[in-house]
Amino acid sequence: MSNPESTNESPPNTSTETPKEPEKKDKQKIDILLQPTGNAPIMKQKKWAVEPKKTIGWIIEFITRYLKLDENERVFLYVNQTFAPSPDQLVQTLYDCYSTNGTLVLHYCKTQAWG
Repeated sequence: MSNPESTNESPPNTSTETPKEPEKKDKQKIDILLQPTGNAPIMKQKKWAVEPKKTIGWIIEFITRYLKLDENERVFLYVNQTFAPSPDQLVQTLYDCYSTNGTLVLHYCKTQAWG
């Protein structure tokens, strides 16, 4: 009779632990370091935590609003000072390929610098 009681106790413990793990992964954010290049204004806060599903286009819009640039001024982003990712590129993909020390470094400027 003690065997059925012990088997009834084990499955509920296992089922309560499983849903918690995916919730933690969903809430995870990616650290991005925004560095000015060329004639770009310097941001007071350089390090930001961004949701992995955000796009580069969203980051460009964020920088434009944060720096209060005119609508005719453009912002260009570069990864590792080498290439400009497309605006529809996901932050998670760039982080997986090009992050260093747990941070994705993006350089921004108002004129084309590299590439």
